[in-house]
Amino acid sequence: MNIQHQRGQQYDSQRGGPGQGAAQNQQAQQNQAAAATPPISSSSSVWDKFEKGDKIGEGTYGLVYHARSKETGGRYAIKQFKGGREGDGVSPTAIREIMLLREMRHPNIVKLESAYINRSEPSLWLAFEYAEYDLYEMIKFHRDHKENTRDNPFGLMPQYIVKTVMWHLLNGLSYMHQHWVVHRDLKPSNVLVMGEDPAVAPHQHGCVKIADFGLARIFQSPARPLSDNGVVVTIWYRAPELLLGARHYTRAVDVWAAGCIFAELLTLKPLFQGQERKTPGNVFQADQLDKIFRVLGHPSIKTWPELEVLPHWVENTDNVRVKRPEWSGTGLHTAVLEAMRGAAPSWAQGHVPQECVPPREAIDLMHRMLDYNPSTRATAEECLRHEWFRQEPKPGPNVFRLPGASTPLVKYPRRPMSLDRVPPGAPGGGGGGPGDGGGGGGLPGPPPGPPGSGRPGGGPGGPGGGMRGSSQAAAMLAQSGPQGKRRRMENVPGFR
Repeated sequence: MNIQHQRGQQYDSQRGGPGQGAAQNQQAQQNQAAAATPPISSSSSVWDKFEKGDKIGEGTYGLVYHARSKETGGRYAIKQFKGGREGDGVSPTAIREIMLLREMRHPNIVKLESAYINRSEPSLWLAFEYAEYDLYEMIKFHRDHKENTRDNPFGLMPQYIVKTVMWHLLNGLSYMHQHWVVHRDLKPSNVLVMGEDPAVAPHQHGCVKIADFGLARIFQSPARPLSDNGVVVTIWYRAPELLLGARHYTRAVDVWAAGCIFAELLTLKPLFQGQERKTPGNVFQADQLDKIFRVLGHPSIKTWPELEVLPHWVENTDNVRVKRPEWSGTGLHTAVLEAMRGAAPSWAQGHVPQECVPPREAIDLMHRMLDYNPSTRATAEECLRHEWFRQEPKPGPNVFRLPGASTPLVKYPRRPMSLDRVPPGAPGGGGGGPGDGGGGGGLPGPPPGPPGSGRPGGGPGGPGGGMRGSSQAAAMLAQSGPQGKRRRMENVPGFR
């Protein structure tokens, strides 16, 4: 049974049976999954086909614009990669992202509509379906509007929204992991949510989309340790095995990151907000481990046998093996509830909206996602079977509205855009991607992305290196299609 079919069945059960809306939603998802592979076009400019709108974000990778199709009027996000040094051609990171997204078709993974290569420059543009929101901006909205308002009546994020976001996110992860793809950079700014614009198909309203596959890899039988690819995952969402120098790791790193996002949806701030030590290639981050140990306690060989072979544990870097009094662990339940009380003034005064109180089952699921031992950490598929998702309110197809509701639970502002319109030929600026900048509410913006990711902050992925000769890149892209995925992907430098 494919994931799209499972998702449709879940929504049917929530509505008391196979309702017409759920059946239409399921059929639309199946049609989307069966859609043709997005084309690769050689074009003098992507702007021959799209009308450029405002700038959504920028970074070392280049620029992202809001755009409309000149043919259909549909809304798109256009990612324009910066050119590398002369002769470098199209970067392997960009090639990997294209090849992966051309193969994966799932409602909870952002859809790559088309790619455009200008062989003469060379330059590359990717056209994605446009998502109005991302989790970073949604969390920031609640953090900046702690008091109850008409647009935000609960202060904190309602349980229905939290649960539906996690259901969609885990469905997308389950699909990826079943197809041997690990994302390696999950964070709120890389999780998009479709808006309810009339131009968006109704079955897509409020649908969560995993985005930014610039660091993604195939993890089945890699030719060399995945650690050879360098530091991955933004520090606040980085699993402990990565921080301790694991050379081989699995899809469990994505589940840990999703568990951190889960906690952030509830508390409106990162659960483990460590300070990054700016040393190139340094995976060991003492302050980040300290933040984890203070909540979850000090890990032990008894519950995590592989600890004894992790490089920084073996070397006892910064006395990491020596348990300190502050590493006894406050416990996840206590840490989450205390953070929620601090996030909403009404909670501190004893006015606790029941719509926002997480049941113990929610914390139990979070515990399983934040298990120290990656071998016993819950998989995305196991998370989807957790009791919490069977409790009311059950997750639905639209993050913003309860099934059958005429109004959204919370009215979120539209994505911020730059008012300046950079000319088509202008080089992209530096700085962060979407979601960078001040976080509001006394918290900083998102931390820098992993070195080499091409992302100083949140938002779309970056080039990260060069592949000599754009003709070679274009030829490899032209070979990609629905068949022979693994063989073709292994030919991309740095993919394995």
